[in-house]
Amino acid sequence: MTSTGLRGDQGQTLPIYIWLTGILLFAAFAFFAFAQAASARNGAQSAADAAALAAAQDARDELIDHLTDAIGQDDDWLDWLDGGQDLPGAGAAAAAQQLAAENDSTLQGVQPVTKDGYPGYQADIQTNYTVGKSIIPGTENKRATAHAVAIIKPRCDFDPDADPENPVELSCDGEIVNIDPGDFDPDDLPDASVLFSVRLAE
Repeated sequence: MTSTGLRGDQGQTLPIYIWLTGILLFAAFAFFAFAQAASARNGAQSAADAAALAAAQDARDELIDHLTDAIGQDDDWLDWLDGGQDLPGAGAAAAAQQLAAENDSTLQGVQPVTKDGYPGYQADIQTNYTVGKSIIPGTENKRATAHAVAIIKPRCDFDPDADPENPVELSCDGEIVNIDPGDFDPDDLPDASVLFSVRLAE
């Protein structure tokens, strides 16, 4: 009688074991699918961040070129230092596309924006790769998308009453830069990163 009862318990345990094993396997595959999606989203965001930063950095370099041309020639050259002029950005899209491609993604669009009061660029991308096959239907054809905004922030302060025709002292986060429009040498300008910072806004 004891032997019969033991066999009966084993018969009841086996279906429960199979059922629990099935649940655990499903949970493992579901977790893997979510991990795949999260990895694709992270990759997309990294590509968008890189593209937006590339666009803003390219615009910053062009901004410095315009500033250099304006000093001593244009009475409004100080406006280039405080964001009073529109960003040039002729090569922003190409720079963003290159960084998107380096991150295995395609640039869907890049446009100038203003964020937190500062000019910048928004880049929208789509990954060239898909999420991959999983237990969730359709993921094998699903591509991740993301967007990012990078802004250009002036780092230099100067006397608001400064005469653009006379020497001007700039305080760039503690670094002093002197510009004399009457005796200006482009080589006197520091690196663009001293005059402007580029950072992600979101």
